[in-house]
Parts: sequence; C-alpha cells; structure tokens
Amino acid sequence: MKRQKSTAYLLMSVVALWSLTAASSIQAADIDELVNSCSQCHQRDGASDDPNMPIIGGNSVAYIVSSMTAYKKKERSCPEIEFIHLDKTLGTTDMCRISRDLSEQDIEKLAQYYASKRFRRANQDFKLGLARKGALIHERDCEKCHSQGGNNPDDDAGILAGQWKPYLKQQFFAFYSEKRKLAKKMEPKFNKLDKTEIEALLNFYASEGMIRY
Repeated sequence: MKRQKSTAYLLMSVVALWSLTAASSIQAADIDELVNSCSQCHQRDGASDDPNMPIIGGNSVAYIVSSMTAYKKKERSCPEIEFIHLDKTLGTTDMCRISRDLSEQDIEKLAQYYASKRFRRANQDFKLGLARKGALIHERDCEKCHSQGGNNPDDDAGILAGQWKPYLKQQFFAFYSEKRKLAKKMEPKFNKLDKTEIEALLNFYASEGMIRY
C-alpha cells in the first residue's frame, strides 16, 4: 500500500512539474509572438530606427499600458502606418487595429517586456538656438510632469528627451488640432503654446534634454 501511494505521489509530482514547464513555455511563446509582431515597426527592443515611429523600449510599464489601452479604446488617433521592417506588400495598419485584439494580459506582457529594455535615444539634428528656447519653455511648463528634462521614465508620462522629432511633431500637432485628447492638467499649459514654441520644444527634446538656457 505504501509503495502504491509513493508511486502515485511521484506520478502526480511529475505531471505537476510537466504542467508548470509547459505553461512556462507557452507564456514564453506568447510574448515572443507578441514582440515579433511589434518588431515589424518598432524593432526588437523597441528602439525604432524610423523617425516617424516612436522609440518605446525603456518607457515605464504604466505609460505603455495606458498608451496601448488608449489605442484599444480609440481614445488616441490612429493614423495609417506601413509595415516598415518586413515585406512592404503587407500594406498598412494602425494602432487601433493592432491593439483591438490584445487582451489586458497581452498588453501587460508587452509593457513589462519593453519597460525592461534601455531607451535608445535617436541620433538626430537640432537647432541650438531653438533648443535653448525650448529648455526655458520646458522648465516653465513641462518639467513638473516630464522631469529631468523629459528623461525620467518614472514619471509614467513617456520619455520625451531623445524621442524622434518627427514622431513628437505628429503628436504635438495631434494635440494642437484636437485629434488627440490632452490630459486635463496639460490643457492650460499646452493650449497657450504657439507653433514657434512647439518647434522650440521639439528641438530641445531632440537635444536629449541636455541643452540649458
């Protein structure tokens, strides 16, 4: 009787261990599949080399989750984009379509993956005079929520310093044209900016937030 119980216990342990291993493999496969899909535009570690595509690696989990959820709920505008790094015959898509079929668990997995990566700042030109003017505007209006010159991921507001300037310009003018909704605390400060001041901020962030006035 004892031998039978011992054998049964051993079999149960083996089955349990196999189940855990199988579940772990499935989860790994799941995240690989999700990341492979995102890599078509954002590269494997979220370090996009396309100026119109945001660098997402290194942002906080909270920011990535909130951004993806906003796309899923169509609370952010979703312009058409091309599949950049694969066969161009795949055509176009948009972030609303991409996020539509993602579960909350999928979004959380992606956020954890990309938040674990380093934010690889874009190598791009900027105008020094405008960057200095932008530094003043940032200090006055943006530093409270985008601290350390827009470099701090822990603000959960998205890293601005070193982000691609063309992408940021798209987003700034989406706010400006009301195609993208502003956060309430952002409204009074952003709405007073004119196009010249926006251009100055773009040059400041292109300088990686390192220029001082």
